[in-house]
Amino acid sequence: MRSRFASLFSMLFTIQAFALNPLFTTVDLNIGETTKAILPDGDEVQIRLIEVKEHRGKVWGEVYRSEITLAVNGERKTIESALYHLPTKIGGVQIDCPITGGLKNNSHINHWQLDKDARLRIWPGESPWIRPKTFRYPVKQKWFANQTSFSNEPVAPRPRRQLYYHAGLDIGGTEARTEVIASTDALVVSLGTKILEGHEKDTPINKRYDVIYLMDPRGWYYRYSHLHSFDPRIKLGDRIKMGTRLGLVGKEGGSGGWTHLHFEIKARQPSGRWGTQEGYAFLWQSYLKEHKPKILAVARPSYVAFTDQTVTFDGSKSWSAAGSIKKFAWTHPDGTKSVGARTSISYDKPGTYFSTLKITDAQGRVHYDFARTKIYSRKNIEKQPPRLHITYHPTFNLKPGTEITFTGRAFYHTHGNETWDFGDGSPKVTTKSDGNVKQLAKDGYAIVKHRYEKPGQYIVHVTRENELGHPSEDRLLVHIE
Repeated sequence: MRSRFASLFSMLFTIQAFALNPLFTTVDLNIGETTKAILPDGDEVQIRLIEVKEHRGKVWGEVYRSEITLAVNGERKTIESALYHLPTKIGGVQIDCPITGGLKNNSHINHWQLDKDARLRIWPGESPWIRPKTFRYPVKQKWFANQTSFSNEPVAPRPRRQLYYHAGLDIGGTEARTEVIASTDALVVSLGTKILEGHEKDTPINKRYDVIYLMDPRGWYYRYSHLHSFDPRIKLGDRIKMGTRLGLVGKEGGSGGWTHLHFEIKARQPSGRWGTQEGYAFLWQSYLKEHKPKILAVARPSYVAFTDQTVTFDGSKSWSAAGSIKKFAWTHPDGTKSVGARTSISYDKPGTYFSTLKITDAQGRVHYDFARTKIYSRKNIEKQPPRLHITYHPTFNLKPGTEITFTGRAFYHTHGNETWDFGDGSPKVTTKSDGNVKQLAKDGYAIVKHRYEKPGQYIVHVTRENELGHPSEDRLLVHIE
């Protein structure tokens, strides 16, 4: 009886989906192609794709930046694709480019189901990117609380010179502590290894024991992966409200051993197939609406390079409620400093490094973010640089004396110890995590607890070297109110 009822409800929910349409129109174009797009408000927009320029790295042949030149309603402009970029105004409308063709050509999976040279999304000029009150940030922690892999960041090589571009949104968190919530009102269509009747075929569901799939009233499917545990109140076929607790962040399934939520939206694309719906703009809009930050630094994405290469970071994607950023200041791992939205640096030793971006707005408010670079040796490209991942919990409403749990794990080696500097002048602490020898080990992360005595913004810095003396580091920003 429950199965028949759930199936009937699923169909009714799917019919309801047509009442909540996206606020944008999506088109796929080849270079030189022109189209007229009809927006949700009925306006017609003429778009021509003039050029796609893709920049490839030396280590993996990865596309690390794509520049797209467009003519929109007669206005010509060049924008960048994905990788923490938000929609921009051209020709009286807002537009972004979630993906260009070069990525699908050397990706191990065509996550986006793109057949042409570029995908574009177009919103009316003053439209929000996602319908207000229908979307929330899917974890209960601060923005960029630790490492992320968003919006087509190249994250790992695959056989036959192919790559894993991270089409979804990986949000690092603290294992078994960071809460995962439903980002929308939704129907629970897959829970672990079970799929709701009516959603087994012609859907993007790829079931696994650590995964929950939800379908929202737009007809989009949401994948929540690597969960440590599910909330026992969540049942297959349930209709749940936005903000409902789904479970806790973990490192289960194919996580690579680092604790994070893999959050990915699938929607019907112009190709007619289920492809990734780029979600960074939705996360940004919903986080700002819910938490009302005054200033956010953005130093990401991450980069991969050889020891003799120069890497350029760009902090211009940072934001302040007061308007433009007045000062960009960078501090690099070797202690050198620079000013300006963009900065460049090279490294003489393989390892994983973080440069710190400090931004200051017109009202004197300050915020920080960190840009990660993995450096390889040309002489031993198969040798993975050592890496660290650190987290903290809780992240909100921290006061002097609040006990904070920090976790850390090394990757690609077991040599040495982590050294923790909490940024407050307190004595350094050492730990020894397992080196990710067993990815799903319950005690894989080392745990440290710390209390701050005074309000302020503190940068936590953790380091560990491998047997060759190659360094790895990670950094966190902790705000004590």
